[in-house]
Amino acid sequence: MEIKRSGSVPSRRAPASAFTGTVWQDPIIEAPAPALLKSNVVTFEPGARTHWHTHPMGQTLYVTYGTGRIQGWGGPIQEIRAGDVIWIPPGEKHWHGGGPTTTMTHISMQEGIDGVVVEWLEPVTDEQYAGS
Repeated sequence: MEIKRSGSVPSRRAPASAFTGTVWQDPIIEAPAPALLKSNVVTFEPGARTHWHTHPMGQTLYVTYGTGRIQGWGGPIQEIRAGDVIWIPPGEKHWHGGGPTTTMTHISMQEGIDGVVVEWLEPVTDEQYAGS
């Protein structure tokens, strides 16, 4: 058993190679193999967002604070807010992030195949984010 006390693991700035804007990640679980689950608390400042990406085994998001946006490839931008639970099926190209003027925090949960939990793709353009 391992207990990580609150505040014992520093927040990390999400990399510009996978996110646009200011995004903070706080790991919940990054257990070693054979465990498959990876989970983070992710906080997006207004306008911040992931790049387009997919997950080999899907992803579940639980919004804990604020209002944000999510979009699947070819679909409409949808508003998400605290209390919403979102399931993204395996292989679905999508992005998610803060609202234009609001911060959004969610818990991300995804399992991996051979240690791979995400495939990062191209950035979401300002036009795509705005829905124009």
